[in-house]
Amino acid sequence: MTTAPPSLETDLMAMKQAAQTAIAGATTLDQLEQLRISYLGKKGQLSKVLGGMGKLSAAERPRIGALANEVKGLIQDQLEQSKSALEAAQIEAQLAAETLDVTMPGIFRPQGRIHPINSIIDRIVDIFVGLGYTVASGPEIETDYYNFEALNFLPDHPARDMQDTLYLPNGDLMRTHTSNVQIRYMQNHQPPLRTVAIGRCYRRDTVDATHAAVFHQIEFFAVDTDITFTDLRGTIKVFLEALYGDIPVRFRPSYFPFTEPSAEVDVQWQGKWLEILGCGMIDPNVLKAVGYDPEVYSGFAAGLGVERLAMVQHQIDDIRRLYNSDLRFLRQF
Repeated sequence: MTTAPPSLETDLMAMKQAAQTAIAGATTLDQLEQLRISYLGKKGQLSKVLGGMGKLSAAERPRIGALANEVKGLIQDQLEQSKSALEAAQIEAQLAAETLDVTMPGIFRPQGRIHPINSIIDRIVDIFVGLGYTVASGPEIETDYYNFEALNFLPDHPARDMQDTLYLPNGDLMRTHTSNVQIRYMQNHQPPLRTVAIGRCYRRDTVDATHAAVFHQIEFFAVDTDITFTDLRGTIKVFLEALYGDIPVRFRPSYFPFTEPSAEVDVQWQGKWLEILGCGMIDPNVLKAVGYDPEVYSGFAAGLGVERLAMVQHQIDDIRRLYNSDLRFLRQF
């Protein structure tokens, strides 16, 4: 009886032993994949060993073939077992790394606060929206027409002087009030109107405890068929009561080019009267400028200084504190 060359059977057993040792020592899934290719791939060691089966007799081929299949099966089983073990270990390591220790102290993150200017703007808008007003906005860089001419400022009005207004090289200017929004909004909407506009304004002003060169203003206005000064006074009283509660308020006659009659409104602040807004009935010339018939429509408008309202609400003694970014001051709010 012919027997298989000792080298072929010996090679299979040696390969099995080497594969088992290598697989047992693998520590990553990539290493296992490389071992699988090395031993069981098309050009792997098992294929090379089986390449010598052509030299066997017909009687020996089944025995060696069965032995080769047995070795292949053992290697495959060990590869699968090792793969499962490594995958399980990988999952456990990931879970361990993601474990939350609820007994550990938290990381301190300082709580943010709303700046007093933003806070009072939000409050004012809420009040007027509750009164049925629509919120509008407009450009800070404005033309002379929308900032002055359409608002009935005469060509020689002092507010147009370089000492009061910041002009740009092209003839435009930094708006001195949010009344420009009033003109732009009325041009594109028909009465009845109830609108509030918020924005930053710019003036050549001497900075002191109650004045700033850059400040925020809120403009509110209403236009309808039979609006009177009583409606304006009532709106302002309701607004100030909603903002401050019971606070002394007084109206003083005044003059503005775009309202007639006009008034200034003061509130009691640190034992003295502080002007917080100017108001009045919209001048007929302003209504004409936007295409409204002053014989049919009337309206009122008012401009509020946001910083001064914030000073009254929070009892701030100097407007400059709102802009110096002093954390000792800001942390109070």
